Amino acid sequence: MQILAQGALQKMRTELTPEGVVYKLPVGDQEVPMNELIGKSISLEYQAAINCTHCGRKTNKSFNQGFCYPCFKSLPQCDQCIVKPELCHFHEGTCRDAGWGEQFCFQDHYVYLANSSGVKVGITRGTQIPTRWMDQGAIQALPILKVATRLQSGKVERLLGEHVADKTNWRKMLKNEVEPLTLTEIRDQLFEKCSEGLAELEQTFGIQAIQRLPDAEQIEINYPVLNYPTKVTSFNFDKTAEVSGVLQGIKGQYLILDTGVINMRKFTAYQVAVSA
Repeated sequence: MQILAQGALQKMRTELTPEGVVYKLPVGDQEVPMNELIGKSISLEYQAAINCTHCGRKTNKSFNQGFCYPCFKSLPQCDQCIVKPELCHFHEGTCRDAGWGEQFCFQDHYVYLANSSGVKVGITRGTQIPTRWMDQGAIQALPILKVATRLQSGKVERLLGEHVADKTNWRKMLKNEVEPLTLTEIRDQLFEKCSEGLAELEQTFGIQAIQRLPDAEQIEINYPVLNYPTKVTSFNFDKTAEVSGVLQGIKGQYLILDTGVINMRKFTAYQVAVSA
């Protein structure tokens, strides 16, 4: 095999085309075109080093997908409100970095429905559409609401999450055990079930703060996969330094090999050599 790139991993970059998702894997200063490797033997070798994706400090363990412990405990992008935006505490004056919060949390966010292992509700910034859906391995997605802040998106997500899932079953997603859905119909049913709760949120934040998107179109997403696994076995660089096999396809942030699967996003900041 020939080494194609070596250095710190980042999550795969994606581009949505009519033919399907195009993947590129950033490794150090290089980008490896992954679609070209499908059907070929590849090897990923962990070099026993992790450097924090923010400060570059060497760390024995990665926290929150690529950070050292001090950065994990201090950076705003690692705070609990990023995972649970309804817990935003900016208004209490306790944001870890008010400037960062103003830039990232006080901008338009979208509440969406996606179908990756069945219907789920989620939120994302407008700049992350459709990247967010490809990262989750969704085969269909539909933005249903536009809100003014991250806090509001979290409140809406919690409300709708009482009736639909808010997480992806990653094993079902990788096995492609998912049936196509008509997300516009599910949206309308959700709005009816949650009409009182949505009205209360509109009264709290203002009608203009929470806008419905009745004209949004459902997006269909195809992934470059030759064969889906019938049984999902996952690799972990912390336990297995070298991962190799024939690349069967890519879905979400997972490489699907004939020997197992590996979540590339999970190992952000790991020093790895990629060969094919």
